[in-house]
Amino acid sequence: MDEQEPRRARRAGLAGTIVLAVVALCGVSTGLLIFDPRSTGADALRTGGLAAGSVVALYALWLNDRRRRVEEHRQALDQQRQELDRERYDLERRRQELEDRRTGHDRDRADDERFARAVELLGHDADQVRVGAMHSLAGLARTRPQYAQTVLDVLCSYLRRPFDHPKWTLPELLPDGELPEIAPELERERHARQTAQRLVVDLLPHRDDPDPPIHDLDLTRAWLERFSLEDRVVGRIAAYRCRFRHTTSFGGAVFRGGVHLRDSVFLGRIRATDVDFAGPVELRGARTAAPCDFARSVFRTSVDLKRITGEQRWYVRDARFDGAVDLRSARLTGGLDLCGTEPAPEVRTEDARFGAGSHFGGWDLEAVRG
Repeated sequence: MDEQEPRRARRAGLAGTIVLAVVALCGVSTGLLIFDPRSTGADALRTGGLAAGSVVALYALWLNDRRRRVEEHRQALDQQRQELDRERYDLERRRQELEDRRTGHDRDRADDERFARAVELLGHDADQVRVGAMHSLAGLARTRPQYAQTVLDVLCSYLRRPFDHPKWTLPELLPDGELPEIAPELERERHARQTAQRLVVDLLPHRDDPDPPIHDLDLTRAWLERFSLEDRVVGRIAAYRCRFRHTTSFGGAVFRGGVHLRDSVFLGRIRATDVDFAGPVELRGARTAAPCDFARSVFRTSVDLKRITGEQRWYVRDARFDGAVDLRSARLTGGLDLCGTEPAPEVRTEDARFGAGSHFGGWDLEAVRG
């Protein structure tokens, strides 16, 4: 019905216009013939036609004006509809943002609860529960990178817990040179710590990763076994007074921060070939019981080897030193092969002792002793 009413109105208007045009034609023509004797029939008909045409023209003007108003009204309605569509889109976008934010809060809360539960389980008496908690933390760090440093701190904290195992005892301190009987709970804890150590390494980025994140490690007083950071990128590593068993490998690693191994004990080899040390290297007071190899490594700042003790040979061949090397009071009884690239850095050797066969690649230590 609503669509037919305008059509009926137009038809009625058109019929009325035709009637008025006919009336004007007849009226004007008749009037001229009656009141103007000079007018002929043709003149009267022409004038009446003009009057009828004027009526039709007026109707056309009115119809155009009406159509214009209708079109303007339609455009206004379209604009209102578009505005309402924009408002509806904005409301939908805001609703989606709120929904995403709520989902994010729920996920964060779930992750926080998962993190707290895993940390709580690290103190469980059963070693398998502790290992499961470590894997849960590592999985959280992989799926939520913002947790990576926190998880690394927790795992390093676990490794810093007091731990005393006969296998980390210096040979000269063992009674009769043999290991005593080891309690089963000590072995289980050793294996749990190996898991924590492996997960720490797995969470560190590889040196070939594009734009790798930088994470720090705090392993002060930790007891580590076959510790390897090969080809990993690490920020700062603090490992004061640590005890390392078997080979400790840093081969191909990139250290963006300082490497602090002061007063640590290495019961096995140190393999640190092709390493990029961007920060200071500190081995002051450390003790090594096996050969150590730092071939082709780059030391971009100072190297502190004061009071270091080495029972077997140290190999530092084709290394590059951009900062000073401090060997004061060093006791490398196994010997030292120091063959760095030119130019030679400042090397301080006051009160140092080097084993037989030591050589320094042509560097004149007396000249550069400082």
